[in-house]
Amino acid sequence: MSEADFINELQTHGMRLVDPTAGMESRRGGAGPTDHKAVIVGDATVMVPVHTAPAFDSPYLVQAPDGDGFAQVTKSGQPMAKIRFPSRPKFYDLKTADGVEYNKIATLHSKDVLATTVLQTCIRYESRKKTCQFCSIGQSLAAGRTIAHKTPQQLAEVAKAAVELDGVKHMVMTTGTPAGKDRGASVMVDSARAIKAAVNLPIQGQYEPPEDNIWHERVFEAGIDALGMHLEAVTPEVRARVMPGKAQVSLEKYFDSFKAAVKIFGRGQVSTYILAGLGDTPEAILETSQELCKIGVYPFVVPFIPVSGTPMESHPAPDAAFMARILKPLSGMILRAGMNAESVKAGCAKCGACSALSVYEKLRVS
Repeated sequence: MSEADFINELQTHGMRLVDPTAGMESRRGGAGPTDHKAVIVGDATVMVPVHTAPAFDSPYLVQAPDGDGFAQVTKSGQPMAKIRFPSRPKFYDLKTADGVEYNKIATLHSKDVLATTVLQTCIRYESRKKTCQFCSIGQSLAAGRTIAHKTPQQLAEVAKAAVELDGVKHMVMTTGTPAGKDRGASVMVDSARAIKAAVNLPIQGQYEPPEDNIWHERVFEAGIDALGMHLEAVTPEVRARVMPGKAQVSLEKYFDSFKAAVKIFGRGQVSTYILAGLGDTPEAILETSQELCKIGVYPFVVPFIPVSGTPMESHPAPDAAFMARILKPLSGMILRAGMNAESVKAGCAKCGACSALSVYEKLRVS
């Protein structure tokens, strides 16, 4: 089994832990990646489900780390590989000047990525008829693990500390969708300016397509280095079923916004998150990905993970074979389009921890 196939297996099956305290603490519910544990497989840091229904029945069992920090992974009792766990970041022990714990402002993803949800509320989440059926953005706020709005000053303070104390390499800023035509781009502008004034850190901003594409220029000028506008599902019928509110923003609008953004950020610096397993076929995902590659948008495809407390908590996760049918040809498609995860300046596609896609890319290059 290749390293990419092994990661794909872990991410679709999940894993059980003999020692749940190993590595960084995992989060249950809330903005993603959630219900996961960060582990290091070879040179790749990946997020693997540990608190989901599939993970509870996973054939993959991880032993407690040995004295050198390596943990044996077995599948149905047979040794498969050894993994390691990233350590808890130092910046988690600090508080902002106004008394808020740093890990309520931003968290560490993978091993060197800082991530934050600037607005922890969303106009779609608050309506049962409009909410994305897989989303749990409100759970973190309800549990008191975060605050509703992170100020630019708070984000700048935490970002500077994360770079200096823990060697963070890039940052992801996402947001719930607020009321207003900018769809959250405005808070990206204010936040990015403050962060870039404090520390030289590449940033990916994530928001829904704004009504006016002029916002792409504004966020770029403010210091956003890469942009994510996430489709999640690619066919109209699946979009309408699993995200009825967001589906009102048409695929045509997304592609118009993608094309405008690529002109500003460059090929490969605009990406979209696609959740495989919501109902789209592999063929549909690959067809849409081909169109995205043509215009210079990186299609970051990840396996859907059912999150507890959401309407889709009982929806099955895709199996490894389903994901391989997408990720193996997709990796070649992306490379032929002149893009790759490593060349992305910041964000989810560069991190790659929620999918085996970037590892399949590296296998093709080697």
